[in-house]
Amino acid sequence: MKVKATFEEVLSRIPGPVTAEWPMGERFAVALAHGTMSIEYYAPIDHDPQTPHEQDEVYFIHRGTGELVISGDRHSFNAGDCLFVPALVEHRFENFSGDFGTWVVFWGPKGGEKSSEGDSFYP
Repeated sequence: MKVKATFEEVLSRIPGPVTAEWPMGERFAVALAHGTMSIEYYAPIDHDPQTPHEQDEVYFIHRGTGELVISGDRHSFNAGDCLFVPALVEHRFENFSGDFGTWVVFWGPKGGEKSSEGDSFYP
């Protein structure tokens, strides 16, 4: 089981394969995975084409600045910030700097974990 990933090694695999969604190559690479958890590095260029994910996710902003738009609400970010996005919620990065890159952690069941606190992301 792999227990360590370096930024340099993961970044060396970006861009990844060319797909319809990523005509210039995927802008993410998996660093580590275990069970339902996976950690990726994400470095979009110019625009962020991502769609909602089936799992909850946390972004750890590695470098750059910009805004993460979650369900229409804008959240500015800087390197070092941490942002949470629940499963199945529309989100994307906008107005990000050219050096933007973030670690993203996905975990849990499809549809996400349900909050016992009744936060606004869950009905």
